Amino acid sequence: MRITPTTVAVLVATFGLPHHAMAADATHWSYEGDAGPDQWASLDPAYSSCGDGVNQSPIDVTASLSADQSPPAFDYSDGGTHLVNNGHAIQVDYQKGSTLTLDGRDFQLKQFHFHAPSEHTIDGEPFPLEVHFVHADPDGNLAVVAALFEKGEANDALEPLVKKLPGSAGEEVELDAAFNAAELLPDGAEHYRYNGSLTTPPCSEGVRWVIMQQHPTLSTEQITSFEKAIGTENNRPVQPINARVLID
Repeated sequence: MRITPTTVAVLVATFGLPHHAMAADATHWSYEGDAGPDQWASLDPAYSSCGDGVNQSPIDVTASLSADQSPPAFDYSDGGTHLVNNGHAIQVDYQKGSTLTLDGRDFQLKQFHFHAPSEHTIDGEPFPLEVHFVHADPDGNLAVVAALFEKGEANDALEPLVKKLPGSAGEEVELDAAFNAAELLPDGAEHYRYNGSLTTPPCSEGVRWVIMQQHPTLSTEQITSFEKAIGTENNRPVQPINARVLID
């Protein structure tokens, strides 16, 4: 997917990529009510893929096909300093210099953000939290890495973010120290891949998705902190997989 001006405006409104001042250009959408997921396609012609797209995200991860593929290579450095509640998600903006290498192509990490509960499900089961690491290559192609967290022991890596979570839309805070997104990745490299879309309007397709198979834990208290800060369930319902093949 090449990033068009419309897509950029929506990414800005949703994820802060990269100029916050452009957010007002995007049509309002929500996770509930008259502007909720079932209505996204009717809110703006630019959002038509939300209704008629055939490679939409998120999906329910069920059967997959084994393939000989190189694992994603993460070269992340300390680069997360800015935490924002953009009204749709809790997001950490990222400085330049951190990359994901996928299929021989380098993608720059732009930001990562959280959904509670998870957008992707495993065999129909949701998780309490999902993080999306959003990357773009120089041609505007997007790659998103997802990690799903399960309830269990407290996650020490999340604590610097939990302590600073902005609790209202539009609130922004600076972290006490630059955050390294690699701290949130699971230890193993096992993953699924599929061709999908943005999970928010305009739901543009052609996004490379990587879903990590191992699930870090977080505590009940940490789950509650994210849910309270986000303020609503910010997960798009799972979409039909149609003719796509899920690769592991």
